[in-house]
Amino acid sequence: MADDKKEPWLNYLALTTVIFAVCATLSTFKGGAYSTRSVLSQTHAANHWAFYQAKSIKGYLYEIQKEVLELDLQEKAAKLQPELLAARKDKLDSYGRRIAKYESEKAEIQKEARKFETVRDDAQRHSRIFGVAVIFLQIAILLSSIAALLKQKIVWYAGSLIGTVGIVYFANGFFLVFG
Repeated sequence: MADDKKEPWLNYLALTTVIFAVCATLSTFKGGAYSTRSVLSQTHAANHWAFYQAKSIKGYLYEIQKEVLELDLQEKAAKLQPELLAARKDKLDSYGRRIAKYESEKAEIQKEARKFETVRDDAQRHSRIFGVAVIFLQIAILLSSIAALLKQKIVWYAGSLIGTVGIVYFANGFFLVFG
């Protein structure tokens, strides 16, 4: 057994296996980080949309109050004393300002929610690509292990080819050149 000469390609097999394992580990780590970012961004977006909905409801309540007051004024304007008429018109103006305020706040909240959705979508793309990289790299590691056990160069070549695809996906996970 000690007299068995080690074939030189087995050193390269070991080196490529280590490279694939490191890339797979980093892909898993980065994919998990992007997945976490995606979940957090989705939570922030959902919170903003809930806040948006609350502002919509408040604005709608003021719209109803304003409409009721307008109808009331149409019916009773001639019968009201001038100071009561002025007070109701001031109230109408106040309702109008509050409605406008809620509309502008809703626009800002919507803008923020959409930003979080954009971050979420970007993080999901990164995470998905890192996940694909892990799949290819794990298959490459498996084939390299089989090649070492069976001492079959062709299996190592197949594993190296698949591992190269995994490394391409790994690099793409950072830059999103494709996918």
